[in-house]
Amino acid sequence: MSQAKQGDTVKVHYTGKLDDGTVFDSSTSGDPLQFTIGEGMIIPGFEQAVLGMAPGDSKTELIPTDQAYGPHQEEMVVVIDRQQMPAEIEPEIGQQLQIQQPTGQVIPVIITDVSGSAVTLDANHPLAGEDLTFDIELVEIV
Repeated sequence: MSQAKQGDTVKVHYTGKLDDGTVFDSSTSGDPLQFTIGEGMIIPGFEQAVLGMAPGDSKTELIPTDQAYGPHQEEMVVVIDRQQMPAEIEPEIGQQLQIQQPTGQVIPVIITDVSGSAVTLDANHPLAGEDLTFDIELVEIV
């Protein structure tokens, strides 16, 4: 039976959990995730975990922060004056926004704090700084 290798397109079912057991994402109630190993479309540790698996194989893999979404970077957290927010937006903690840079690049941010005069925006990925555990089942090598 063939094993998944660099360049293979694979389909996997997965369940991702945090250290406390909280499930943050899963494909088990829908279609499997399809990706090509080595294209960098998913986190590096997940790609590495699939290498060498054969269709029907299952495993649980702990993916450390540096092979997932990286460390939480304080320089990606900014506090802005509430007056800088568009008038039609009532900021709430957990709200996701997109900020357009002068270069035209769009950056997704999450509001992490709101006060009477300021709003804290965090451009880190929501799972940055987390070690992740994935239950992975290789469904198919396409």
